[in-house]
Amino acid sequence: MNQANKICNILVAGHAGCGKTTLVESLLYTTGALERMGRVEDGNTVCDFDPEEAKRHASLSAAVAPVQYEDIKLNLIDVPGLFDFEVGMYEGLPAVESVLICVSGRSGVSVGAEKAYKMAEKQGKSRMIFISKMDLENANFYKILEDLKTRFGPSICPCVVPVRLDDGTVAYVNLFSQKAFKYEGGKQIQIELPNMGHRLEGLVEAMSEAVAETDDALMEKFFEGEPFTTEEIVEGMRLGVKNGIITPVFCGSPVNLQALDMLLLNMVRLLPSAERAGGRTGVNADGEEVEFKCDEAEPTAVYVYKTVADPFVGKLSYVRVLSGKLTASSTLVNARTGETERLGKLLTVRGKKQTDADMIPAGDMGAITKLPAAQTGDTLCDPARVAALPAPAFPVPTLSMAVKVAKKGDEGKIGAALARLIEEDPTVRYRVDSETGQQLLSGLGEQHLDVVVAKLKAKFGVEITLETPRVAYRESIRKKCKAQGRHKKQTGGHGQFGDVWIEFEPCDSEELVFEEKVFGGSVPKNYFPAVEKGLHQASAHGVLAGYPVVGLKATLLDGSYHPVDSSEMAFIMAAKLAYKAALPQAGPILLEPVGTLKAHVPGDNTGDIMGDVTKRRGRVLGMHPDEDGLQVVEAEVPMAEMQDFTTFMRQLTQGRGWFTLEFTRYEPLPSMLEGKVIEEAKKLGNGPADDE
Repeated sequence: MNQANKICNILVAGHAGCGKTTLVESLLYTTGALERMGRVEDGNTVCDFDPEEAKRHASLSAAVAPVQYEDIKLNLIDVPGLFDFEVGMYEGLPAVESVLICVSGRSGVSVGAEKAYKMAEKQGKSRMIFISKMDLENANFYKILEDLKTRFGPSICPCVVPVRLDDGTVAYVNLFSQKAFKYEGGKQIQIELPNMGHRLEGLVEAMSEAVAETDDALMEKFFEGEPFTTEEIVEGMRLGVKNGIITPVFCGSPVNLQALDMLLLNMVRLLPSAERAGGRTGVNADGEEVEFKCDEAEPTAVYVYKTVADPFVGKLSYVRVLSGKLTASSTLVNARTGETERLGKLLTVRGKKQTDADMIPAGDMGAITKLPAAQTGDTLCDPARVAALPAPAFPVPTLSMAVKVAKKGDEGKIGAALARLIEEDPTVRYRVDSETGQQLLSGLGEQHLDVVVAKLKAKFGVEITLETPRVAYRESIRKKCKAQGRHKKQTGGHGQFGDVWIEFEPCDSEELVFEEKVFGGSVPKNYFPAVEKGLHQASAHGVLAGYPVVGLKATLLDGSYHPVDSSEMAFIMAAKLAYKAALPQAGPILLEPVGTLKAHVPGDNTGDIMGDVTKRRGRVLGMHPDEDGLQVVEAEVPMAEMQDFTTFMRQLTQGRGWFTLEFTRYEPLPSMLEGKVIEEAKKLGNGPADDE
């Protein structure tokens, strides 16, 4: 029998604080994998093993925890709920067949659950919902159930429901068998079915209707009013879950180990195994589709879903075996680079615990040490059949901060350390701004960048602080102006002499445009390049705030020279003097960078976004729907006003919205803002052009 039929890969997703990590911990404990159960608050859970996670009491990256139930292996990937770290969900989804969405019984269906559901649906993953914290006083199962139906439609199907008994404890009714259970110290005790009035009939009827939808024979039986057997219900459910037309809902309390046995049993029964979910489709170098069947007899193909940069162990690549079997002697070609990868050790992983493995079969997960070239999203294949799964699309980093190195001498280390962290987290970007010379670090939000700073220090010993980046302004002129530049120096021996008349005027070019209209050889041709060079050097600094000058045309009209004392250097200096004399008279202005904003937001938020754009001196261009049911507000906004937009957007849309902002062009800065920019430039020592 194919081992892949005994393996289920499940992503555990949901909003921050809904109890995902606690659920995984309690499932490990329930199945005997742990002797004692850790707590997120104590920082000792299996999945939150990074020191930063322990400190913040929250998951910051995807962690894998295999759970053995009967003879089935459930590979659970616990992903962060905080939106700053949602890369974990994007990494983990391509590696699994199913998504278990955790919803808090206290706070209900939040944005994290919505996002997880929509992403799972989009990628064709089977879905199951678990409502946790059911034993809390203010948990309201039926209100949450209604909310789930409103948001996700008729596929929502309750399977286990809670009932509060007279003594205040919670019992759980299994709608498959219509039996009720209570829990003492995690042990299941069957009790008499409590009186639920018409509610029980309604729930069973709804479940039967959902099951009938999956099969013609069952539909017939349903219409004839015949009750289904438990086996028929389970089989219909299995089909419906695999096809995405049923989303079963379970509930319980991970902290007090209530109803987890029913959840585990149904994860195994209802969610598709790696084999049952079917193969994956990749594309080869010729653009042809290639199927990776989840079978050990097939050629090997492995998908890298996550990379960890460890300064001690080196690089660790987390993999899902798509087909064939992975052994240390496997020869694998990276479909992206075409190069053969040299494999390190094979490991099976549970949290931070790593165990050596001889072989990882199709459908299973593990890790490979020291794969030098492989990146997250790569497909590694048997040379006989090289094809790649589609590369995952990650969220675009929108918050950029300038890096300031705390210790002298660390400047050289920072690039290499950040390169390692970027391998680990594809939503971190690092670049040097050619305009301002600042090193910029970009991420998904303030918390995200905080963690990058903490990891740089803890893992690589590099200390940095972050500050608001400078805006790359430009300068230009509004009118024509002519000026003379005369450079004359008499020293012992040869002197220096260069004399030019240059006319400056505005034009549309980014670069300096240089022309000459010299008559009668007043400036010899061989000095024209020197004049142009002098102007290029001078226009690197404007006369207002020292920013580069654009939209400038300079025409050399006249001048004079000395047969002995004139030189290239003298004409370079003369050109600079003409520039310095003319520009203050030519109506100098500051230009600011303007970007095109595309803000994807729920319909209710479009008015607020438009109002905010106007406050930021922006212009709204229009609005249209996107494919995910959000509205796209397009606008042009000065880049200088957008530093805190990431935080504003997150708060306004509660994390549902996202945006892109791309530089478009330069526009004149309103004159009332010029003074402030000039003042700041002086503080930075970036003042107007000076004598050289």
